[in-house]
Amino acid sequence: MKTIITHANVITVNDQNEVIADGAVAFEGNRITYVGPTPGDLSGYDQVIDGRHKYVLPGLINTHGHAGMSLLRGYADDLPLQEWLEEKMWPLEAQFTREQVKWGTHLSLIEMIRSGTTTFVDMYDHMGAVAEAVASSGMRARLCRGVIGLTSEEERRRKLEEATTFAREWNQQADGRITTMMAPHAPYTCPPDYIMQIVERAEVLNLPIHIHMSETRFEVEQNVKDYGVRPVAHLENLGVFRRPTLVAHAVHLTDEEIETLAKYDVKVSHNVVSNLKLASGVARVPEMLAKGIDVSLGTDSSASNNNLNLFEELKLAAILHKGVTYNPVAVPAEEALRMATRYGAACVFQPEALGSLEVGKQADMIMLDASQAHYHPAHNPVSHVVYAANGHDVTDSIVAGTFLMRNRELLTIDEEKAVSEANRMFQLLKR
Repeated sequence: MKTIITHANVITVNDQNEVIADGAVAFEGNRITYVGPTPGDLSGYDQVIDGRHKYVLPGLINTHGHAGMSLLRGYADDLPLQEWLEEKMWPLEAQFTREQVKWGTHLSLIEMIRSGTTTFVDMYDHMGAVAEAVASSGMRARLCRGVIGLTSEEERRRKLEEATTFAREWNQQADGRITTMMAPHAPYTCPPDYIMQIVERAEVLNLPIHIHMSETRFEVEQNVKDYGVRPVAHLENLGVFRRPTLVAHAVHLTDEEIETLAKYDVKVSHNVVSNLKLASGVARVPEMLAKGIDVSLGTDSSASNNNLNLFEELKLAAILHKGVTYNPVAVPAEEALRMATRYGAACVFQPEALGSLEVGKQADMIMLDASQAHYHPAHNPVSHVVYAANGHDVTDSIVAGTFLMRNRELLTIDEEKAVSEANRMFQLLKR
């Protein structure tokens, strides 16, 4: 079917940061076929959607999260990271079954679709349940079985095989919407030889690596105490950066470490809300961007955020760094929007297919209701998206040319059932 959205404000996020007033985007199958002014002749299209009073822009890309953890939203707030993890999160997560992860993931998918995310990265356990949920929902995701190595040798071997099997079997599934990675959880949760084994598997499978890194001062200091070097040098020595790598957080970096990440073209997921809520600190995003590092946006889990509304990350990424650097142009609106789209595409290692509205790219896009008062006067659509919009403004969500939400109606997930089941799954946990 040939579909065209007409008479909209089209925010392309292309190389020219082009915004097309009275613009149109057309797609057929899963690909964009036209981006430009609204044509006078629309007779060649099977479906014409009037986009008046709408913004059309690329779907947002959330580059770090743990979808199943939505069951723990609000359970243990206002704690330091290590206490939050070790005393609150890990004991409950150890009880998670496939069903818990399934319904926690469905809850997260609903939230992401409703708030404009079309692609996300997920690192967790029971990843088969996550992949199945993604496949049926129509979303796009880069998935990995997170591996913690603070266990027996036998358990480490089992986890590695499980992660390898998942990565092999699910890569390029769901018509290519699902891709995979290998994921040692973090330098402080995986012995060095175990990280090296995971890197070897990533090389065999020709897959990227995703890992938490330098999230807290405690983590960095512990790495120096245990291994004599900070996490960046540690991972470099272990060969992690030989593979395409996406690191989550990267809050505590030196100038030298930023240079190292740039040297290896390491990608970074900036989880600004989660890092602030857990008092982990503020990542040096302007400095990383200045060195050409692809810095994208991630929510982390809704247990540490406490939502998956990437518009919150988008605005905060634009304004927080102005405040801490006393520089009003530290992260301009245009750059923040690229972090949520183009740089996100680079961080999921699909820059040729995602992140902007251009002919030939995947038809992943969202529509915002710009008729509302907070979009007016309509001086600058990019500014309004970054500083004024929010996830509740999303009316339509399209992935690979398929509507997942149309006029705010979810089309691929039973929201009432998912909410009910998620609440039931939490009640089964022993607390």
